[in-house]
Amino acid sequence: MSRVSDLRDPAPADVPARRRRIHPAWWAAGATFLALLGAAGFRSTPGVMVEPLNAEFGWSIGAISFALSVNLALFGLTAPFAAALMERFGVRRVVSGALVMVAVGSGLTVFMTSVWQLVLLWGVVVGLGTGSMAMALVATVVGRWFVARRGLVSGILTAATATGQLIFLPVIAAIVTTDGWRPAALTISAAALLVVPVVLLMLRDRPSDVGVLPYGGTAEDVVAAPPRSGVAVMAVRALGSALRVRTFWLLVGGFFVCGATTAGLIQSHFVPAAHDHGMPATTAASLLAVVGIFDLVGTVASGWLTDRYDPRILLAVYYGLRAVSLALLPPLFGSDLNASMFAFVIFYGLDWVATVPPTLALCREVFGPSAPMVFGWIFASHQLGAAFAALVAGLVRDALGSYDAAWFGGAVLCVVAAGLSIAIRKTPRPAPVIG
Repeated sequence: MSRVSDLRDPAPADVPARRRRIHPAWWAAGATFLALLGAAGFRSTPGVMVEPLNAEFGWSIGAISFALSVNLALFGLTAPFAAALMERFGVRRVVSGALVMVAVGSGLTVFMTSVWQLVLLWGVVVGLGTGSMAMALVATVVGRWFVARRGLVSGILTAATATGQLIFLPVIAAIVTTDGWRPAALTISAAALLVVPVVLLMLRDRPSDVGVLPYGGTAEDVVAAPPRSGVAVMAVRALGSALRVRTFWLLVGGFFVCGATTAGLIQSHFVPAAHDHGMPATTAASLLAVVGIFDLVGTVASGWLTDRYDPRILLAVYYGLRAVSLALLPPLFGSDLNASMFAFVIFYGLDWVATVPPTLALCREVFGPSAPMVFGWIFASHQLGAAFAALVAGLVRDALGSYDAAWFGGAVLCVVAAGLSIAIRKTPRPAPVIG
């Protein structure tokens, strides 16, 4: 059978073949990609907003970093409850509501005059909205709709955040430079709202809603809907099962470092750090967009590799390479773009969230049907790491006048994460399945 035919859904006899040439799983994946893309629009902007907010309001880098930290923490802590909400109310409703929250939170920032309003809108509202479309959404859609190609699809959906950064970051940086940060915030709000109709039209909760089996699966692979108990109960029950499993703690530790060294350090502080060395904000933002290009390549490739190789080894390699790149970063900053900095951006981009497909694979292997909610808790550690690093890096910059200590500290953390990944047992004991 050809690869093209793999995408097709064996249609029932009473449905014309031309109406079901492509399996609905791919449409669900496409709608999910666009939703993650819309959420990534606002997620990509904090680095280019720091300097304008500091200049207009006189708020310290540390105070602005606190709002970033709240956003990153809630982005992660919402994930396990979002997975439970998707079980209770449906994926389509949760994702649509989350996009509206991102749009409202971003739009209302144009009226703020105090730091607490920045924390409320940028930190809380947008953090909750984007958290509802975090990696738990990827785990839910992949787990329900796909049996074959899971690693590849996980990589593609994870790469949506990189693609969002690629699309939005240079545009937002240009708008901030020419028109100010308020039009940039409104642009993000509009982009999030535009995705809502696509989600409502294309995203269904389960394959059974359109009368098909999961892609590449049989009737035995259908994940039954769990009893619709309370959302908090479902999320806490998943955590209770996971806490008894050694692999969960090792994945949590590694993902904490992953968040700290991506969203916490580079995404939040690369632009202001480059600005400290005389590089224009638009140039630094364009470098982050290049990170997005190569992250798209690296994450899809990581999904392909995850379908074929030991995910523990992949994680250890990814974290080890990230440690090397962070340790080499401080001397590369300068007022002009040089080949060494460009090489760092390419190298770091390939490794940005390549950790997600192997982590998801290990989570599915250990926790089975509970994997989306358990992965939500693991992803919460990712964002707690990001929140920790975003705040600490800002404080380090205020105290020392330089980010160098933050980059070296991130490198040390990556070495630790590589060790944690190798320590994961090759044949983990299955955890109790929540019911």
